[in-house]
Amino acid sequence: MTRNLEIPDGEATLILRSRKERKDRCTIWPLRNHPALRIVNYPCRELPCPANAILLHPEGIPLSDADSCRPLIILDGSWRHAASMATHYGRVERRSLPGVATAYPRSSRLGTDPEGGLASVEALYVAHWITGRSTAGLLAHYKQAGEFLRSLGRNDSDAMTESMNCPNQA
Repeated sequence: MTRNLEIPDGEATLILRSRKERKDRCTIWPLRNHPALRIVNYPCRELPCPANAILLHPEGIPLSDADSCRPLIILDGSWRHAASMATHYGRVERRSLPGVATAYPRSSRLGTDPEGGLASVEALYVAHWITGRSTAGLLAHYKQAGEFLRSLGRNDSDAMTESMNCPNQA
């Protein structure tokens, strides 16, 4: 069951994080205190669904700057788990990202990673960049940040600098 959720200013992105993801391999976990994000562990009793939200999903229409005032929902889990998580948001409009290459070193033993699939933190960064949201601190703890930004042709030092407002807690 989904429920509408008021997202205060500064929390325009909701990340539904699968509890099955290992924290030591999770690219989103270091951002759990970031002021622009709200991370909710899945499964949960009631799935949050901000009013007028859009779901980042490979089968949606392309995300654009016209979506800048709408809350984002990002699913953080293996591709197999994210697909089942998405079924709970069947009535939420979907948006996709342009073809961007991942820098995350992965190999799925089950062959469930789609060609061009991004790590969650990469998708978060690109979604914030496209919609004109702040990227400050989003890649500060991502080991492949430099390689990822180079592949985008970007030099975004703010994204790689840890903000004083979002301390990392180990």
